[in-house]
Amino acid sequence: MSLVIASDLSLSFGPKVLFEGASFSIGARDRAGLVGANGTGKSSLLRILAGEQSPDGGLLTWRRGARAGYLPQDVTAIPEGPLAEVVLSSVPGRSALEARLAATEAALAQAAGSEEQLELSQALAELHEELDHFEEHYGRHRAERILEGLGFPTSELSRNTRELSGGWRMRAALAGLLLADPDLLLLDEPTNHLDVPTLTWLDAFLRGSQKALVLISHDREFLNRQVGRILSLEPEGLRSWKGNYDEYKRLRAEEEEQLLARSRKIEARRAELEAFIERFGAKNTKATQAKSKEKMLARLEQVELREQRATVRFRFAEAPRSGREVLRLEGIGKAFGPRTVYRGLSAGIQRGERVAVIGPNGAGKTTLLKLVAGELRPDSGEVKLGHQVLPGYYAQHHFDDGDEHPGALAAGRGARFGTLDPRRTILDTLWDLVPDRGEAYVRGVAGSFLFSGEDVEKPLGVLSGGERARVALARILLVPANLLLLDEPTNHLDLDSAEALIEALAGFEGTMLFVSHNRSFLNRLATRTWEVKDGGIVETPGNLDDWLYHQAQLAEARAGAEAQAAGRAGGAAGEARGGPGERERRRAEAEARNERYRREKPIRDEIARLEGRIETLERAKKEAEAALADPSLYQDFARARPHLAALTEANEELPELYQAWEARQAELEQ
Repeated sequence: MSLVIASDLSLSFGPKVLFEGASFSIGARDRAGLVGANGTGKSSLLRILAGEQSPDGGLLTWRRGARAGYLPQDVTAIPEGPLAEVVLSSVPGRSALEARLAATEAALAQAAGSEEQLELSQALAELHEELDHFEEHYGRHRAERILEGLGFPTSELSRNTRELSGGWRMRAALAGLLLADPDLLLLDEPTNHLDVPTLTWLDAFLRGSQKALVLISHDREFLNRQVGRILSLEPEGLRSWKGNYDEYKRLRAEEEEQLLARSRKIEARRAELEAFIERFGAKNTKATQAKSKEKMLARLEQVELREQRATVRFRFAEAPRSGREVLRLEGIGKAFGPRTVYRGLSAGIQRGERVAVIGPNGAGKTTLLKLVAGELRPDSGEVKLGHQVLPGYYAQHHFDDGDEHPGALAAGRGARFGTLDPRRTILDTLWDLVPDRGEAYVRGVAGSFLFSGEDVEKPLGVLSGGERARVALARILLVPANLLLLDEPTNHLDLDSAEALIEALAGFEGTMLFVSHNRSFLNRLATRTWEVKDGGIVETPGNLDDWLYHQAQLAEARAGAEAQAAGRAGGAAGEARGGPGERERRRAEAEARNERYRREKPIRDEIARLEGRIETLERAKKEAEAALADPSLYQDFARARPHLAALTEANEELPELYQAWEARQAELEQ
């Protein structure tokens, strides 16, 4: 049975129609991803489902008693009070149940007759039983477990919520939502302010839930893991697709190819009929046939091709090749008042490396990037950039008291990376970086980031978060850089734009140091991982999946060691905890884990390389086959040659790649 049925929903803002005639239903266990470009109405549709916005037309029909819980992208306010109490109060019915209990206790204390006392005692017992059931499912223990999973230490549970920053307020609101356990969760970019450990916990929590979900996310991997259905806001309207996001993209591409092939076939037939009519329509001997052809022409199907949405497209400008060592941190110390963030931090990055910085919020990830960018000075130690290193910095926050923005670029070592003025237009902001280039060039760059025509005259202060993020990316594109410092660059981008950024960075030939919680971003780009921990960094080779695998191995080893230690309790003194035998065993286990990791790492790297090459060739093959389906292409062999070459290369290389991939997978399993 459906939780909610939406019938013919429509919504417009002035002349802009977001959606019209949108109809769909959400079942009791549906897990749907809501996708579409920025500005197509995803967040508006969630607000309509949450009852916070009314559509211009259409109807929502809810199952009786169904509850929806909504997490907006930006949580502006939550109730004030101790954190744990605020989260507990978010569960509907708690206050009413406690009030009924108090009223019944008061009535029992004043009851005079035995019959009334017996009746009130029975009612009180039922209320206590109801409260016990309530506490079991929505009580303090579960609330504290959820808060801990979302990154709140035990010492913070009594902290007043008015002291929380925006990101932590969002976590508190999410905790209340998860505790309330509504029938339908409506989540709008829930990962925006989460660090990697918290994101991992949320991923597992949501996958363990049996309730319905509608999710907006710019993280492709997170979305794929959570949903089994896609609702997409397309130019032709709201569509529903079975499967996760990758399956939706495949089905959408196949549909477009089929429509294109059918359109070409019909157009070829149309041209054939028109040629016959034009040639023989005036001849008496062929007049009947010409009339028949005219009827056939009138009956030909009109195939409507899918409109292609504009997407961000760019590549990074070439920059001078840097020296081999790009960055050296020597004995870095940094504290803010009594809180020490780094002590004696030393590390280095070589040319071409892509280093992901992960760790809990507040550990110092953004601080590290600011130290490298020269926006913060270390209390001790030195940050050294290598020979001919040109840094480009994309900062996490777009505005800092109306002044600081992401994407500001360094004018020189030790200088601020620049500021963006909310009063200046997009065009002026970009032109400031390349004053020697013409307006047409700057408008072309702006156009590749979806700012065209009069849009470039908008002041930055009126732009949405996603639009400001695109301006920041455009600034990085304009000024050559061979060291990119990126702090959560996908936070305000839609999924297509985030994927375009990942694709562009995959082709970037320089060096990267970046902070991100986006699993797709981390797994596609990182070659090394720095975990900020205890005033320093713990380095792990590979991407996020490699780091998670390593953490799982460590946790498994710890659990095994604890179990063995518990089993040997009371045994011989030489094998007692902390004794020489125990230390030797732990050392041997650690060496075995490290040896296993060293053996598996090159195999995993080779599998990733093969998968990347297979994906590239399969895409090239599809594009070549689609192009070669056009009969007119063969009239000009020069145009057909590159498509034929691409198809030949793919057909020759793919079987070998498939075979190599299978062999590597078998090797990894062994």
